[in-house]
Amino acid sequence: MKVAVLSFAEERAATYAGLLHAMPDVDLLLADPDGSPDDPGRGRSTARRLGATFAEGWDELFGLRPDAVVVVGEPGACRPLVERAARAGVPVLCEYPPTDGETDAERDADVLARVCEEAGVRLSVVSPVCFGPAFAAVRGELAKGGVTGRLTTIHGAYNGPRPAGERAARSGALGTNAPQLLDMVDAVLGGVHAEQVYAQTNGVGAEPGVASAALVTVRYADGTVVSLDCSWGAADAGPSAAGPVMTFIGEKASVEFTACPRLLGGFDAVTSRERPQTRGTDPYAVMLGEFVAGVSRGSGAGPDGAAALRTLRVIRAARESARTGRPVELAVPYGVAS
Repeated sequence: MKVAVLSFAEERAATYAGLLHAMPDVDLLLADPDGSPDDPGRGRSTARRLGATFAEGWDELFGLRPDAVVVVGEPGACRPLVERAARAGVPVLCEYPPTDGETDAERDADVLARVCEEAGVRLSVVSPVCFGPAFAAVRGELAKGGVTGRLTTIHGAYNGPRPAGERAARSGALGTNAPQLLDMVDAVLGGVHAEQVYAQTNGVGAEPGVASAALVTVRYADGTVVSLDCSWGAADAGPSAAGPVMTFIGEKASVEFTACPRLLGGFDAVTSRERPQTRGTDPYAVMLGEFVAGVSRGSGAGPDGAAALRTLRVIRAARESARTGRPVELAVPYGVAS
C-alpha cells in the first residue's frame, strides 16, 4: 500500500514518516514542496534518511496514486491538501486544526467533513487513544451495558505538559488536551450531541490570555454529564500526564480506563522527584497501524470529520463559557456533519 505524508511543516511529520516506513506492507511517499532542502527536519532530508520516494510537488505526488495520505501541513495549508485528496478518492488522516483564534477551526472542520463525505472519502482525525485496541475493548463493553448499565456520568483527565511549538502553546489547554478527552466521550456516546457546556480556566504560568488550566462540564442530549480536567501538568504528574484517564460511571458499576498505565515506580536522584515508567506501545504507531488497516479493509478508524466538528463545537463553547462565566447552550446542528 502506498501511503503519503504531505508536508513537513510540523515536527510530527518526521515521526509519522518513520513509523509508516517501519510497517512491512507500506510503500512510503513524501512531499514537501514548501520546505527548505537544507533543513534536516524537512521532507527531502527525511526521504533521504529513510530511503523513501520523494515527490517534488503535489501534482507529482498524486500522480504516484497513493492509497492513503497523512496531512501535516501548516494551518491554512491543510484544507486544500485534504480537499485535493478527497477529489482523488484517497482516504485522509489529518491533524486537528489549531484553536488559537487565528483560524476558524470549526468552519474548516465543517468544510472538510462535507467535502470528504461528498467525495465518498473517509476523513480520520488524529486522536491516538481512540484508535487503540484497549479503548476499543472498553467502548465495546460499555456499548453492551451489561456491566455498568446505562451511563450517567463520565470523569476524565488529561494533564499532559505544555506542548512544544509556539502555535500549539497559544491554543492553551483547551486546544491541546481537550480534543482527545472529548473524542473519547463522543465515541462512547455514539455521537450524541452536547447540549450545555460550562468551563472555568486560568492562565497560571502561561502567556497572558492563554489558559493553562481548564475544567469543563458538558451535559449531553442523552442526559450523560461529563466532567473533564484538561489542564497542563508536569511530565511526572501521574498517569494523566502521559495520556487520558477516564472513569465511566453507570447505574450498576463503573469502569476505569488509563491510556498509559503506570507499570513501574521509581525515583530520579538527579531531580529528586518520583519517576514512574509507563512503557507500552507508541500510541501514534497504533493509530497509524489502525488507519492503514482500515484503508485496507475499506472501513474507517478513529474519529471522523463529523466527530471532530462535534468536539470543536464543545471547545468553542467552553472558551465562551470561560470568558462569560456562564453556561453555554448548544443548538443541535443540521447537515452532513450532524
